[in-house]
Amino acid sequence: MSTPHLPTPPEAWGAGPADAEPQLLASGPREWRVSGDWTLLALRGRYEEFRQRIAAAVADSADALWDLRALSRLDTAGALTLWQGWGQKPPGRLLWLPEHVTLFAQFMQPGTLPKRKPALGPGLERASLSLLAFARHGVDIVALTGRLLLDLGRVLRHPSLIGWREISANVYRTGAQALPITALVGFLVGLTLSYLISKQLKTYGADIFVVNILGLAVLRELGPLLAAIIVAGRSGSAMTAQIGVMRVTQELDALSVMGISHTVRLVLPKVVALAITLPLVALWTSALMLMGGMAAAGAQLKLDPTQFLRLLPSVVEPVNLWLGWTKSVLFGGTIALLACHFGLRVKPNTESLGQSVTQSVVTAITLVIVVDAIFAVLFSNVGV
Repeated sequence: MSTPHLPTPPEAWGAGPADAEPQLLASGPREWRVSGDWTLLALRGRYEEFRQRIAAAVADSADALWDLRALSRLDTAGALTLWQGWGQKPPGRLLWLPEHVTLFAQFMQPGTLPKRKPALGPGLERASLSLLAFARHGVDIVALTGRLLLDLGRVLRHPSLIGWREISANVYRTGAQALPITALVGFLVGLTLSYLISKQLKTYGADIFVVNILGLAVLRELGPLLAAIIVAGRSGSAMTAQIGVMRVTQELDALSVMGISHTVRLVLPKVVALAITLPLVALWTSALMLMGGMAAAGAQLKLDPTQFLRLLPSVVEPVNLWLGWTKSVLFGGTIALLACHFGLRVKPNTESLGQSVTQSVVTAITLVIVVDAIFAVLFSNVGV
């Protein structure tokens, strides 16, 4: 063993009584005695020096005895200095007082230990964690879908389990209450779109084709997509927040104790209600978009509204309307399922609630756009 480090004279440690100064003494072969005040004030400006001395002592003898019983005062700063000097782990031979256990216990928690430096670099580390989180979400959503299908079969065999009042309440909240905002947004989007299209068609003398473009784009793509995005931001976030608050207030735990299935009581009514209401909201939004487009076409191209309405059924095949409705049913079920998934994953704190609501809205809107793009590719030759 190398020569133990001698304590620095008290004058070198700053003002104050000598017995209150932090001391690190070699009291015997492979034995170190820690005494004095190991506090934030006493150690100011000396943290690195003490850490190096402690690390050197550990390197000289890994199985040395560390005696902390002579400490007069110890706070988190002093405990952290010792902990880092020991190499982020307690020594094998340690004598301490009961009140020291709590201070060092906070460093022994897995969440407070310093993170291991990623071997593949921070960029790949973040990418792998994101991919792992995405895979976990996918597995959980598949599991939730499976439970929902099983519970749906049980509910169909026992109709008394159907929550009609819950379904009715969700239909009202996600459908009737969404009509004003979807009407306003739909009319303005249709007005803007028709105005831009009319200016281009007027240049080439193809004014009448504004009905074809608007009818096909609105009934097949823009109407269902715009309605789904608005409902995802409005109703999807509300569903996630509702279930998340139930987690925070332990209502979900109460349902589990009473033997009530979360999917039957919460998830199934929301999925069924939104799958019913979103096609109707999409039809309402499409109608208002066409009204806005008709108003812009009348102002820009002097196209008579009666002529617009008479040409619309002849230039847009009914299959486009059915395709838009089919997508809306799928969009509604997907939005509700994602909202319930993120709501059930909320932890009992307000920060987790806010994060889950944000993730629910962003994921739902992204997935709606992805599904719409898939439909557009698969049915590109249908009804066109």
